[in-house]
Amino acid sequence: MSAGKLTAIYRYPVKSMIGENVEATALGEKGLPGDRAWAIRDEVRGGIQGAKKIPALMQCASRYLEEPGAGDAPAPEITLPDGAVLSAADADAAVRIGEAVGREVTLWPIVPAETLDHYRRSPPDDEDFEKELRAVFGRTPEEPLPDLAKFPPEIFEYESPPGTYFDAFPLLVLSTRSLATLQDAAPNSKIDVRRFRPNLLVDATSDECFPELAWIGKRVKIGEAVLSIAMECPRCVMTTLGFADLPKDPGVMRKLVEAADGNLGVYASVETAGTVRTGDPIQVLD
Repeated sequence: MSAGKLTAIYRYPVKSMIGENVEATALGEKGLPGDRAWAIRDEVRGGIQGAKKIPALMQCASRYLEEPGAGDAPAPEITLPDGAVLSAADADAAVRIGEAVGREVTLWPIVPAETLDHYRRSPPDDEDFEKELRAVFGRTPEEPLPDLAKFPPEIFEYESPPGTYFDAFPLLVLSTRSLATLQDAAPNSKIDVRRFRPNLLVDATSDECFPELAWIGKRVKIGEAVLSIAMECPRCVMTTLGFADLPKDPGVMRKLVEAADGNLGVYASVETAGTVRTGDPIQVLD
């Protein structure tokens, strides 16, 4: 029985930059080919960094001019906040991005997983670890923090699972119903899918407020691919940042915590590789 359909597919060539829509893609062990295949390294504080630490990255956009393969991502085109366009392959790309985001940075494609120092976490900004976590997750002192024990253990030592630039799992699945539920809870905020950066946006047939949460621990078939739904996605401060036509809005997190314990969407990995297309039916197999 159908549990819904795939509405949209998104990939983000450079970690934390605005991404692009695609109509179809082959899902594999590392998710979408080319998704988060490039990232920024902070050369002052160290470590691969995203918009949790460098918010201005979300004012940049990236897209591929040629399709990436499963193990080969070409240099994407990057549009800076002032509208200037460059290629990630340009000799001065990192300098220009650094000037745009106000940080000395370098720009990297994915490097082999064995290069562990490349992925190792940099020191926290604050010696108070709880204060650091509250800044990352956009939580006030009164709001609960996510249960970090649910995350893969390697992300406590590395910014991302070595060999990748995604936060914890290769895919993020989000339903249109969840977005509508949050919009109802936050009528004064602009709840836009771009704030939440899913890979797969789905229309679920369930009338639950957050229907994809019922898929956790189950296998879900979309098109030719089978996904293993791992856990809910704790949202971070990035959902509150302003970029493009979206204003900065800390109220988004206040309502997320109030309505959904700060979670929105679910993390997934690919159990069976295959092609997915917008419009494909969704089946819950377990």
